[in-house]
Amino acid sequence: MSSGEDVVADVMEDKEESLVLMNPIVAFNQGNGQLGFAPYAPLLNRDDKELEINKKWIVYVANVNNELVENYEEMFSPIATPTKKLIL
Repeated sequence: MSSGEDVVADVMEDKEESLVLMNPIVAFNQGNGQLGFAPYAPLLNRDDKELEINKKWIVYVANVNNELVENYEEMFSPIATPTKKLIL
């Protein structure tokens, strides 16, 4: 975001002047190389899972690394799924 936050979310819709995001969270440095996460807009109604953000506030859009994707999915998935492991 142009205000400095790193927001992680599912992009539900790409409109002409905005993006509709689902379950947006903000990543922050907890120190010692650890990332923490918090709701992007903590004052919004928790039942509202989507948030529309004007594109003028967005600096970049990119895919995140696989470990972050797994953490994000664990936070918002109603079903716990094990990570893929090689069985020998």
